[in-house]
Amino acid sequence: MVDEQQLRQWGTKVIDIEKKALDNLYQYVDSNEFAQACQLILQCTGKVIVMGMGKSGHIGNKISATLASTGTPAFFVHPGEASHGDLGVLSENDIVLAISNSGESSEILTLMPVIKRMGLPMISLTGKPESNMAKLAHLHLCIEVPEEACPLGLAPTSSTTATLVMGDALAVALLQARGFTKDDFALSHPGGTLGRKLLLKVSDVMHKGNELPLVKHDICITDALYEISKKGLGMTAIVDEKSTLVGIFTDGDLRRVIDAEVNLRTTPIADVMSKGCVTITDNVLAAEALKVMEEKNINGLIVINSQQQPVGALNMLDMVKAGVI
Repeated sequence: MVDEQQLRQWGTKVIDIEKKALDNLYQYVDSNEFAQACQLILQCTGKVIVMGMGKSGHIGNKISATLASTGTPAFFVHPGEASHGDLGVLSENDIVLAISNSGESSEILTLMPVIKRMGLPMISLTGKPESNMAKLAHLHLCIEVPEEACPLGLAPTSSTTATLVMGDALAVALLQARGFTKDDFALSHPGGTLGRKLLLKVSDVMHKGNELPLVKHDICITDALYEISKKGLGMTAIVDEKSTLVGIFTDGDLRRVIDAEVNLRTTPIADVMSKGCVTITDNVLAAEALKVMEEKNINGLIVINSQQQPVGALNMLDMVKAGVI
């Protein structure tokens, strides 16, 4: 059995080597080529087509996804498939971002004459500034590392880490240059937690119409309880003759009423309701409604319109189902 201390030492050494590789990357990011690459992509009116074989392809896939989600239209094209028809996805306004640690990927080099014939600029990311990909590209970004973390010097480790970080550096620099905001991010991530928090409004989450628990102020407590049970939100809005909100009655109010031994069949709900309840409008973000509930330590909210009339209701469970929490 391998000694545990030895395993930890091997793992630590990998981290140390890759940290040095990232330290070495500073000089390449702090270069004219990096800034020029950013400018070239910013001027691009089409897509960024990312290419890479093997491990470089896996990293390229991630880079293209990061670019696309941060305001730079991009997607990955496998170089092997590109030479068999997928190259047709390129248009005249695109730019190619080609990745190869050796800079001698035959699949990409085969495509370069076609890409040049189309007049598309190419940015290459390689660990060999003297390589063919570096020389033939419009711009070259160096990702050379002092050594791989693999003791055999064979498995891409430090080099793929450096490539990934260079891709992140490009994506984030472009994001900031474009003035990309959280709202922009949410639009491209509608299914994610952040997207839901930044896009979902109260109107998207609330119960309305027949689902809204609502009673008149002069009915008895028993009838109000029937409405609460029927609608399943643990509360009901209470309105006057003009349908204006005058109060709320919740499960918590019911416990207090029972403790006070109030007659549920004869006492009007107006006598025991909570007045001046916390409300919200339907045009605010659901995340803001959640914040209100947390600050007020309540489980639900009545949604009102400009005439102070109830138009909806929501509770914590609705926030959970919507993915806001």
